[in-house]
Amino acid sequence: MTHNVSVEVTDGFHLVIDALKHNDIDTIFGLVGIPITDLARLAQAEGMRFIGFRHEQNAGNAAAIAGYMTKKPGICLTVSAPGFLNGLTALANATTNCFPMILISGSSEREIVDLQQGDYEEMDQLNVARPHCKAAFRVLKAEDIGIGIARAIRAAVSGRPGGVYLDLPAQLLAQTIEAGHAQRSLVKVIDAAPRQLPAPESVERALALLKGAKKPLILLGKGAAYAQADADIRAFVERTGIPYLPMSMAKGLLPDTHAQSASAARSFVLAEADVVVLVGARLNWLLAHGKGKTWGKPKQFVQIDIAPTEMDSNVAIAAPLVGDIGSCVGALLAGLDGAGIDKPDEEWLGAIAQRKEQNTAKMAALLDKNPVPMNFHSALRSIRDVLKEYPDINLVNEGANTLDFARSIIDQYQPRKRFDSGTWGIMGIGMGFAIGAAVTSGKPVVAVEGDSAFGFSGMELETICRYELPVTTIVFNNNGVYRGTDVNPTGGKDVAPTVFVKNARYDKMIEAFGGIGYHATTPEELARALSEAIAAGKPALINAVIDETAGTESGRLTNLNPQSAAKK
Repeated sequence: MTHNVSVEVTDGFHLVIDALKHNDIDTIFGLVGIPITDLARLAQAEGMRFIGFRHEQNAGNAAAIAGYMTKKPGICLTVSAPGFLNGLTALANATTNCFPMILISGSSEREIVDLQQGDYEEMDQLNVARPHCKAAFRVLKAEDIGIGIARAIRAAVSGRPGGVYLDLPAQLLAQTIEAGHAQRSLVKVIDAAPRQLPAPESVERALALLKGAKKPLILLGKGAAYAQADADIRAFVERTGIPYLPMSMAKGLLPDTHAQSASAARSFVLAEADVVVLVGARLNWLLAHGKGKTWGKPKQFVQIDIAPTEMDSNVAIAAPLVGDIGSCVGALLAGLDGAGIDKPDEEWLGAIAQRKEQNTAKMAALLDKNPVPMNFHSALRSIRDVLKEYPDINLVNEGANTLDFARSIIDQYQPRKRFDSGTWGIMGIGMGFAIGAAVTSGKPVVAVEGDSAFGFSGMELETICRYELPVTTIVFNNNGVYRGTDVNPTGGKDVAPTVFVKNARYDKMIEAFGGIGYHATTPEELARALSEAIAAGKPALINAVIDETAGTESGRLTNLNPQSAAKK
């Protein structure tokens, strides 16, 4: 005599969701299709938030900025092959910028891919991903989903954060497993990014170097903002009295209006300082690799970084402090009283104050002009004045000239409120970052976009409207890449490579999706539209018409753009 005993089972779809929820991950950014459509449906049914995009790269950028804001990995979900490749760009950018994110992609069946028999969207995604992220994993058995997701989370946030790829073949998602066994296979990641304390002798060396400095400078990178050690960083700056420079995404760690900010004298302090403390900033191209004309005479550097291999990457580091930023800054603070470090020389501070005053006056004169049509300065002045009233608003910024000018004109007052083109200086992050910031923070976003930069992700206006996000996009419309004045030298019908449709009405795009469109041709119209849009808290786009002759080739990176000198 036999008895039929029914055993409760679950499957790979549910286990992926259970594993994410088990680790307090509640949001997925992605784009559905074979083989992950049901995964998105089930995630929503299980109480997770699924934000569906029009292009995987933008979903990946949203996940990356969510990771930066929260210190938990943002999740991007894509289909196989082309969808995976679209997401891979964002994953590589996240890794370069040290944003924790996990790209989860469905994939075709291993036995067909490995024999190259021509499966649907066939690609060896795991090995394609490896060079572009911190770690890459593939899960083949449902019972390993829990450990796979745990490994991905730990890899993304531990040490120097970055991107992780997780490959889920279609067969895995449909695999069934006994429910009790499935539950026991889940892993809760404990202390995923433990503190890494600096060596005491390293702290002493750094303090001794600072004690001997005549013209010290603190340089704050976005790693300092990511660390969320805001109070200690501010205390270190203020107790030492050392002037500081924030990199663009570190703006707001201390208010840009802080008396010790040397941003208005950037060139002067970089060239003249003798000891520079790098806090979560790398001496890459954005800082002229720590040498050359930008830096004047050679410096001595104190560098705080969690990655020991970052030290001496471009120039010798006199006092490396290896550890997490919170622990390192805390250790410096604790050692200040016994180190006998005096406030910087009045001569140094006075020279900086003089340069700041001169440069601020020059900038004010530019900002006070009211040319017709608007230029970058007059348009950004009106945006700056409105945003002063909203210190906790999220600002997304990209473009060539639009980025360069906005970075120096619009002040930030709180940390982790400015999101821009980052370490690679890339275009295309705009709408993805805006959506990620709005979803993650629940606060309004203003995205200040060059018209060229906006084009990379502009279709996500529909996503913003679909989820009714409080995102106001401002498109600086000068009819082209850099500007709209180039001419086809042949006299042919095609426009020049840098020119767009003249007098395009980007505001009509958002109206097509139910959002609010504004057309602004003066600073007053722009300010009024921005104030209205923020107050409404609804999806909006302002088409800000600026002079098509405004802007320079490649913005401030003209020196990086080789140009042909050959004559035919």
